[in-house]
Amino acid sequence: MFQGTGSDVGKSLIVAGLCRVFTRRGLVVRPFKPQNMSNNAAVTADGGEIGRAQALQARACCVPPTVDMNPVLLKPQSDIGAQVVVLGRVIGNAKAREYQALKPKLLEAVLGSFGRLKAEADLVLVEGAGSATEINLRVGDIANMGFARAARCPVVLIADIDRGGVFAQVLGTLVALALEDRATIVGFVVNKFRGDPSLFADGMRMLTERTSWRAFGLVPFVPEAARLPAEDAFGLPAAKARAEGAVTIAVPTLSRIANFDDFDPLKLEPSVRLVFVKSGEPIPVCDCVILPGSKATIADLTFFRAEGWDVDLIAHVRRGGRVFGVCGGYQMLGKRVADPQGIEGPPGAVEGLGLLDVETVLTAEKTLERIEGENVLSGAPFAGYAMHVGRTTGADCARPLLRFADGRLDGAVARNGRVMGAYVHGLFADDRQRSAFLAALGAPSSIAYETTVEAALDALADHLEAHLDCDGLLAAAR
Repeated sequence: MFQGTGSDVGKSLIVAGLCRVFTRRGLVVRPFKPQNMSNNAAVTADGGEIGRAQALQARACCVPPTVDMNPVLLKPQSDIGAQVVVLGRVIGNAKAREYQALKPKLLEAVLGSFGRLKAEADLVLVEGAGSATEINLRVGDIANMGFARAARCPVVLIADIDRGGVFAQVLGTLVALALEDRATIVGFVVNKFRGDPSLFADGMRMLTERTSWRAFGLVPFVPEAARLPAEDAFGLPAAKARAEGAVTIAVPTLSRIANFDDFDPLKLEPSVRLVFVKSGEPIPVCDCVILPGSKATIADLTFFRAEGWDVDLIAHVRRGGRVFGVCGGYQMLGKRVADPQGIEGPPGAVEGLGLLDVETVLTAEKTLERIEGENVLSGAPFAGYAMHVGRTTGADCARPLLRFADGRLDGAVARNGRVMGAYVHGLFADDRQRSAFLAALGAPSSIAYETTVEAALDALADHLEAHLDCDGLLAAAR
């Protein structure tokens, strides 16, 4: 099990890279994360949803993702509450305090999933959540030491030297943990090093001496990480400099932005300058605005207006700019969004942005499916997935954007042909669909996205084999 001294220390990437390392050695490897908290989710082969990071790790193992790889997923809907997904299905919403009482009841499901993965694999690589030393949450814990102890799983601690204070991170973890929890740790990894590794040789020795833990390696910063999906929204990149002839696409960073990996392929296109618009910034003059998915559409509509982005968006449309809404962003573009049952927050309804003649009613039933079809406007085929609650109807639905392989229709296009939206995620990851989308903006597509991701996973694996004691890690596994 790989636990961290904090969030964003690189646990997900290191596990993904090691999944590929040991799979290439001929082992049957499976990733596992007992509890994840993320609005970046993936639809599994068995019709559920898990964290996007575990889907990437499954890909590194060359297997389809399953719900057992992430049995508990928390999808934040407010500062104090989240949707609770167990074994791929929503079981309800819970505030933070309510969830603390629920956790002990979820341990059985977590251990059941872990047992099934163990039965089919030579090696299971487990990822912890956040920090190993959330001692105020230790009672009933299923994400870190609580799981490690229950599953008798040896732990490797990952620290992030890039953020500074690496000695305090590691030694503070040693001090904060109870003796029984501390005993599960067999070693540590220092991640995200920049510069000459020989200059930190004494540092690694000091950490080993003070902790009695084995040093499994010092990992230099991994450039390939930029080509792989990020798990957390705060990892969204700054806008790159505009290349000559490039089109600018702006994505407002909603407070509950979801499935933002939709935009990773656009980020990698040389002909695209992708701008994630942060709170306090105006939507810039651009060729296209894409409204992303949201875990709380009504709350994010309020947030969108509070930022003044509704005014910016109307001005963008008046200038002749294009607008594309994905899932929650599609719902926001309509005339009205209603949540009569309180699915994503307090029951109620709000006026939408009014750029599409549609209305949405949020419903309890959640759609989770992988989908293939074609774009009605361009004829370009696509493969993607749906992950949403709600039903959208209205006059503009008579001009659908997508036609599924089974004949169903999805999305809507405004009369002006410049504003459109649909529920399907993953459209831009399909080279055929992304190429048609960019062609409409006057920009070429020049990458093969799936090939790029595979190459990045192999490069990450090469990097970890060069800088980690992979044989030692394998020997430490029970």
